[in-house]
Amino acid sequence: MSLRHGLLGLLAEGPASGYDLAGRFQDLLGTVWPAQHPKIYAELGKLADEGLIEVDSVGARGRKAYRITPDGLAEVRRWLTSTEVDHTMRLQALLRSVFFWLMPPDDLRRHLAAEATYYRQTADFYRQIAAAKDRGDYGDSPPTQAIRIAAEAGIRLHQALADWAEWAQTAPLSTDDGVE
Repeated sequence: MSLRHGLLGLLAEGPASGYDLAGRFQDLLGTVWPAQHPKIYAELGKLADEGLIEVDSVGARGRKAYRITPDGLAEVRRWLTSTEVDHTMRLQALLRSVFFWLMPPDDLRRHLAAEATYYRQTADFYRQIAAAKDRGDYGDSPPTQAIRIAAEAGIRLHQALADWAEWAQTAPLSTDDGVE
C-alpha cells in the first residue's frame, strides 16, 4: 500500500487533519503499516498540489483539516481496482529466523517466547476490535464493515505468527557458537 492511497482512503471517510490521520493509521494499521507524522504531512502537501485533496477548514493554531476531492476519490478507486497488489511483506521476525543458528540456545528460546507472546497479544487486540464491530459498537457503515474484514486478517496473520513462534521453540536447531 502506498501512503498516499491510505490517506485518500481515510479521507474518503470524512475530513481529517494530519494529526488525526496519523492517529487513525496507528489505530487501524500500526502493526502492519506505520505512518509517521512528517511523512503524512509531506504526502498531504503533495496530494493537495495534485488536486486530490483540499483544505476543508483551518482551526486553532492553523491546524488544517483536509477532504478528498472527486479526483482523489477516483484515484483511490483506481488504485483499488486497477493496480496489482504488492505482496511484499517485510517481517523482521522472519528475516531474523534465517539467522537463528547464530544465537545461543537460551537467548533463542527467550526470543521465541517473547515473539509468541507479542503476536498472541496482537491477535487478541484485533479480536477485541472484531468483537466490538460484531456487537455493532461502531455502527454498520461501509468503512466499519471493511475494517471488520481487515481486523480478521490481523487476527489470522498474528495468530499464525504466534503459532509459528511457539512451534519454532520446539524445532531442532543447532547453533554455531564458534562463529567469529
